[in-house]
Amino acid sequence: MKRFILTGAPGTGKTAIIRQLEVEGFSVVEEAAMDVIALSQARGVAEPWTDHSFIDAITDLQRQRQVRASCVPDDVQFHDRSAICTAALATWLGYPFSDVLARELQRIRLEDIYQREVFFIRNLGFITPTQARRISFDESLRFEQVHEEPYRNFGFEIVSIEPAGLLDRVTAIKEALQAIQTRSR
Repeated sequence: MKRFILTGAPGTGKTAIIRQLEVEGFSVVEEAAMDVIALSQARGVAEPWTDHSFIDAITDLQRQRQVRASCVPDDVQFHDRSAICTAALATWLGYPFSDVLARELQRIRLEDIYQREVFFIRNLGFITPTQARRISFDESLRFEQVHEEPYRNFGFEIVSIEPAGLLDRVTAIKEALQAIQTRSR
């Protein structure tokens, strides 16, 4: 099975792209951070990211979803973010890497979980704030830079998916996927 990470800064359209890939028959694994935020906010915690345990909650949920998805017999899976994204988030928030995050990063590296190519969805030139997404466009540009660094440090090849309409971006991913698969044969 080939597992590809789809990532980028908040508000770049990753969720819409993942949904379209799913509609087109690809196996997808959901992002964990937004679900951790939503659950925490439903429990009355308005800003769960202000607690260091936030990073571990995301890491645990990501690991559970990745392990569960490894039982799915698909040739290709797209993962909406990974623990490497969580490492970028920890850096952004000023948190040291916890033991939970460090172990998961080590597991990803040792078990070679993901393909070396990561689809990095570039910003659309604006950001729409939500209850969970409270970041300005300028902050999202800075986060995009912080976000890319751990992927490069882990030896991933960044495949940039530039701003365009949804179907054009999905087509760009599928074309890059085909080129990757052709190269690996």
